[in-house]
Amino acid sequence: MAVGQSAAPNYAPDWNATPTRRLPIVRLDDGKRTVEMAKWGLLPFWAKDEKVAYSTFNARAEALMSMRSYRMPWERRQRCIVPVDNFYEWKTLAPKVKEPYAIALPDRNIMALAGLWENWKSPSGETVRSFTIITTEPSGEMAPIHNRMPVILPPAAWPTWLGEDDMSLEAVKELLVPYGEHLVMWKVHKDVGNVKNNPAGLVERIPD
Repeated sequence: MAVGQSAAPNYAPDWNATPTRRLPIVRLDDGKRTVEMAKWGLLPFWAKDEKVAYSTFNARAEALMSMRSYRMPWERRQRCIVPVDNFYEWKTLAPKVKEPYAIALPDRNIMALAGLWENWKSPSGETVRSFTIITTEPSGEMAPIHNRMPVILPPAAWPTWLGEDDMSLEAVKELLVPYGEHLVMWKVHKDVGNVKNNPAGLVERIPD
């Protein structure tokens, strides 16, 4: 996942964002949209340590009510938007052969991914804010690359998702569907598979 400079004030670009890193999210605070940093990988308030974050960076839309980790923030309406320039996905060509793709909006504007946030208090007393990205079934053009995709929210859905519109949870859940508009996809270098690699060139298209 790539998060550019336009995502948050004074935020250094991250061209290969990975779970457990601190990334910008947008949420409602006292009725106003605010951009803040949070840890990618949701830490439930009941977690004993931060290790659980490695398994909660994505939340299946179908499991928000059945999974203990996500049920409470969902019911508390602790929803957020995760702004990114694009996200990466790996296409399986053979059992042990995959190639990475970057997926973005056609105009390369910021993409708003649906997320949930939570607060967790560490054994030392520190409050850690974390988040998860919600995934759903792939759209028709994403299906050849992967069997899941993040929920991408169009601008018209932002007020409802953030809670500015007073909507029931059932109505909000209707937003958790495959993206209905066109996306652009291109092959990128396999260096994105190493979390230590983070140059801007990672998002550049490579020849087929």
